[in-house]
Amino acid sequence: MEKAPVYFIREITPENIVKIYDVLGKNLEGNVAVKLHSGEKGNQNYIRPEMVKNIVEHVNGTVVECNTAYEGARDTTEKHQALMKEHGWSDLFTVDIMDAEGDIVLDIPNGKIIQKNYVGKNLNNYDSMLVLSHFKGHPMGGYGGALKQLSIGVASGHGKSYIHCVGKEDGTFEDMFRVDQLKFLEAMADAASSVIEKFKGNIVYINVMCNMSVDCDCCNVAEDPCMKDIGILASLDPIAIDQACIDLVEKSEDPGKEHFMERVDSKHGIHTIEAASKLGYGTREYELIEIS
Repeated sequence: MEKAPVYFIREITPENIVKIYDVLGKNLEGNVAVKLHSGEKGNQNYIRPEMVKNIVEHVNGTVVECNTAYEGARDTTEKHQALMKEHGWSDLFTVDIMDAEGDIVLDIPNGKIIQKNYVGKNLNNYDSMLVLSHFKGHPMGGYGGALKQLSIGVASGHGKSYIHCVGKEDGTFEDMFRVDQLKFLEAMADAASSVIEKFKGNIVYINVMCNMSVDCDCCNVAEDPCMKDIGILASLDPIAIDQACIDLVEKSEDPGKEHFMERVDSKHGIHTIEAASKLGYGTREYELIEIS
């Protein structure tokens, strides 16, 4: 497989997010879902609506989210919609909680761990998707980027539990912490493949490397960022963009990278990339193309 182009801009601005999207030369058409992380109540690190306003408007997109599988401010549609208002998303954009009316099943015939993926029912309303990820650490996956957004992010509340519990239909919150870690990461890679298949190439990936805590935006009490901001990356390959982000962290001279990578490595986070690569919907080989 040829190297995948991954574009990189160091300065993080609303204008540069649009610029790097345009450089890709892929215009998302029809009804465009913009999958991002809206931030758990109390979280201080999530990317604010003002930062992504230009790109959401540029693609004429709808901000989409799904409910969580754990108790909090986003585990029911009613609470989730209230938080979207509180965090400013509903003031600037059309917002769709995609599993508000339930979920649908996407088949994963080649899945290693799971052979189906429960996603928000309203995913059927969209023709293309902008996966706009805040790249950071994660307490369970090691890191969060494009692959996590495609899998856990698009999954319904039930679907999130199903992935975390590696295919157990009636898994509990406690079960999420008892499963084999590598199988969980492989289940994420499986789930991501089903969303990619559904959109059949009509997806663009942007990772924003800012506010880089070892904790995810899903944490209501998150550790403060341990690294300085690195930049914005964009690609048509979800595996390549996540690999490029990991490599930029490892090559960084920021002393905080040791703490960041300890979180990634302790949870075997790279295994999600490895598993996705084996499924063949992208490549870990990329060309990083810096633009100014």
